[in-house]
Amino acid sequence: MPQTTEIAPGLSVAAQIEKADLAQIAKAGFKTVINNRPDSEGVPVAAADAKAEAERNGLRYAYLPVTSSTITADDLVAFEKLVAENPKPILAHCRSGTRTYLLWAATQVVGGKADAAALVAEAAAKGFDIKSLPMLAAKLKS
Repeated sequence: MPQTTEIAPGLSVAAQIEKADLAQIAKAGFKTVINNRPDSEGVPVAAADAKAEAERNGLRYAYLPVTSSTITADDLVAFEKLVAENPKPILAHCRSGTRTYLLWAATQVVGGKADAAALVAEAAAKGFDIKSLPMLAAKLKS
């Protein structure tokens, strides 16, 4: 299982997971997995297979594929809804965890819940580079 990093109460991010990781994720206490990595990126396990394995291990599974350069306002709404409506704790993942962190941070800034600079600094302290957040948030607010 990849290392997990809590970014908000009940929400952690991680790098790409493998099919075998899902049992460990469930044993670690997570209730939901959100996959933000498109299958088209050559993932080690397709979303449909990961969903089946997650459900075999008692996990909820959601697939919301995004790329950092094409995140939309609809993606923010969909991510916020997934986080709000699924059992916690939630583990959301992508290739490295960074795009998922960026997606969550954008929901916070665009929603007026947090300052972009503060989230960029917080992410950097946790090992994630989301310097594109202010530009992304400005684009999505307009």
